[in-house]
Amino acid sequence: MFLKLQNTILEMIATGQPLAETVDLLCREVEGMSDDVVCSVLLLDDERRLRHLAGPSLPLDYSSAIDGIAAGMGVGSCGTAAHLGEAVLVTDIDTHPYWQPYKSLALPIGLKACWSTPIIGAGKVLGTFAFYYRVARGPSRAEEEAVEACVHLCAIAIERDQRIAERRKLAETDHLTGLPNRSRFNDTINEVARRGQDWALMLIDLDNLKMVNDTFGHGAGDDLIRIVAHRLKELAPADMTFRLGGDEFAVIVPCLERTDPAELAEALIHRIKEPADCSGHLIYPAATLGGAKAGLERSPQQVRQNADYALYHAKERARGRYLEYAPGLGTAIVKRFRAVQEVDRALRDDRIDAHYQPVVELSSGRILGFESLCRMHMPDGSIVAAAHFHEAMKDAHVAIEITDRMLERIAAAAVDWQRAGLAFSRVGLNLSAADFHRGGLTRRITDALGQAGLQPTAMVAEVTESVYIAQKDNVVADEIHAMREAGIQVALDDFGTGFASLTHLLTVPVDIIKIDKCFVRRLSDVGGGAVITRGLLEIARGLGIRVVAEGIEEQEQAEHLLSLDCLAGQGYFFSRPVDRHQTAAMLMSGGFHRQWSDILLELDSGILLPRTGSGRA
Repeated sequence: MFLKLQNTILEMIATGQPLAETVDLLCREVEGMSDDVVCSVLLLDDERRLRHLAGPSLPLDYSSAIDGIAAGMGVGSCGTAAHLGEAVLVTDIDTHPYWQPYKSLALPIGLKACWSTPIIGAGKVLGTFAFYYRVARGPSRAEEEAVEACVHLCAIAIERDQRIAERRKLAETDHLTGLPNRSRFNDTINEVARRGQDWALMLIDLDNLKMVNDTFGHGAGDDLIRIVAHRLKELAPADMTFRLGGDEFAVIVPCLERTDPAELAEALIHRIKEPADCSGHLIYPAATLGGAKAGLERSPQQVRQNADYALYHAKERARGRYLEYAPGLGTAIVKRFRAVQEVDRALRDDRIDAHYQPVVELSSGRILGFESLCRMHMPDGSIVAAAHFHEAMKDAHVAIEITDRMLERIAAAAVDWQRAGLAFSRVGLNLSAADFHRGGLTRRITDALGQAGLQPTAMVAEVTESVYIAQKDNVVADEIHAMREAGIQVALDDFGTGFASLTHLLTVPVDIIKIDKCFVRRLSDVGGGAVITRGLLEIARGLGIRVVAEGIEEQEQAEHLLSLDCLAGQGYFFSRPVDRHQTAAMLMSGGFHRQWSDILLELDSGILLPRTGSGRA
């Protein structure tokens, strides 16, 4: 009979049945073999406290009363057995000194004696297996044999459960900080939400990790992450601090009755700000926090999203502080956040591509090059322009990812064109402020081109006025100088719409000025647009800078610009941005914009217009 039970228990262990369920069945079956035996199994935790595992015939009040008692000499039969690592037999609970503090728990429920045996595995005490008797006595020979087998089975079951728990802990632990990771966070937030009580979530972003990494090295950055993790764990509710990855942490507040998120956030901010020794460097950490309460909306996904909105808004408007989500919080921020999520998904799904708009020599119709423009392919097959996700591009991480993806696409397309024997001059790439402040921009461009077998001269770096004039720390100016020295041409985009001083062109020269489309649209105005455009063209010529007019949508505009001796233009009149295959077809036509070339011939046969010095090609 016992052999059959043993096989049943071993099968439950092998198939991964829950430990408590397995040991509970063992206790029930063993109790059924005797009239006056009550079985109990306790675990010994890392703090050497006894924890109830199984005791199917013990009253709940009794099990709860002994749960958490520290093992030690004289702590009943089980506490003493766990402490000594050897069996302890007490044949009379009423008179034995080990039981004096606890007999008031045992005697009223008819427990007269207790024989406890330590469960030992891997060289340490894992718990205890005990027989309580309803009469004052010790074990029989048959009971001794049964307990020996039961202790062995319990040791196998507990050791296996601990190994599984250890592997799970490793899989759910961030190796750098020792905090629970994103996987454990997802499980915990769902558990907290299921309890149905009021709870809240706080998300924490370090404000200066990248600067620390770039300035002092990644060793210092890792130290900073570890120190902040420790400080968060000190103040947050127990086991409710998580590292989600990179510089992002989360704290769950499981009960709002005990903890006010705003007060906790202030305490965390104050603690985080304290100086930190990171690889020998004194660093003053800073963090921005965003939070959301569950309230009526207890869905963990919605609370997480609301906390994300709050954090995003805080980073925009209240860096270094805590902001709690409220309905209607920053509609523009929410719009941008959703745009960022949309672009993130498109990047992951490889749905970001480059389209190309030709830059045409106005005097001849020759295609001088192309501007690459970002396009997103939607799941329904439609294609949307960058303006659709312009809000997302204000996020530095997104802007950098887009630039990297565009570089890949341009290089791949250029290789295809070269293999097909198609000659193209150069391709423009739009750059953001984040690209400059990330560092190493020139090297990244030349590396991407070099891997495709292209020279730096094949690239035009297009920089808007707003980026160009942001030179307080000389980062942009220095990078522009580096690009031009490497052979990359630099174009000043949307010229005339910002606050750029012309003196910037003396201190930070560029190769090309791209006149904004707003001036092209107003060329027909009496005096206004044409006068400004003519002035810009004359200044550029005097500085030896080429000019491209953007946003040409009508033939009349192209003709007017030609009459002003404007070298080149681009816009829907010549072509909308098209994919790499349509661009290849355009190059196959001989490198000329045929429609404009034909118009030029007609103009030559009628009205004589001034031409640029470059003539026809």
